[in-house]
Amino acid sequence: MASIWISYVLLGISLSAPVGPVNVAQIKAGLSNGFWNAWFVGIGAMCADLVFMLLIYFGAAAYLTTPLAKLLIWILGFAVLMLLGYESIRDARKGIDISGGASRKEHVGKSFLTGFLIAISNPLNIVFWIGIYGSVITKTLETMGSGQALLYSGAIFAGVCVWDLLVSTVVHVSRKAVTPRLMRGISIIAGVSLFGFGIYFGYCAAEQLIALVWM
Repeated sequence: MASIWISYVLLGISLSAPVGPVNVAQIKAGLSNGFWNAWFVGIGAMCADLVFMLLIYFGAAAYLTTPLAKLLIWILGFAVLMLLGYESIRDARKGIDISGGASRKEHVGKSFLTGFLIAISNPLNIVFWIGIYGSVITKTLETMGSGQALLYSGAIFAGVCVWDLLVSTVVHVSRKAVTPRLMRGISIIAGVSLFGFGIYFGYCAAEQLIALVWM
């Protein structure tokens, strides 16, 4: 039992590890504002993951994969990431204070909202959870019942939490070696990266719209 639970924790870590918009935002928040902001980006993303897990658990995945739903999610993802990319580059141009001054420190609530919006509007995140978690939960429900399914869902979520804590801690420790000039460069790179993800989502939205028109 314990070994199976640990394997699901590792699955949660694996689901969170690939570099994507959330990790980019988390690293930027940690370098700019410290551990708590980085962690709250992760907590926001975890809340979005929890929403997906509950929707899949209760059988709503089919509604998220309809052509119209996918189009709306692609558009939302495009808008959110383009806005965050713009804000990241704008902050770099203004200059970023990494000394921990309270007057410029971003509120953790904004960091939470950033993580939640990125994760909830990321179609790749939705597909990932439906494809991986959906198949896992279906097999578990068939073989072990709903109680075990909830237990192992909790293990996956624990793995996601472990990864977010690890990233937040590493970024916070590394922050001590980051100069303001380097931080501006990182902020620009993060903005360009978010722009890149956003453009990709916009391209997919256009493809989805064309497919809908020609249906």
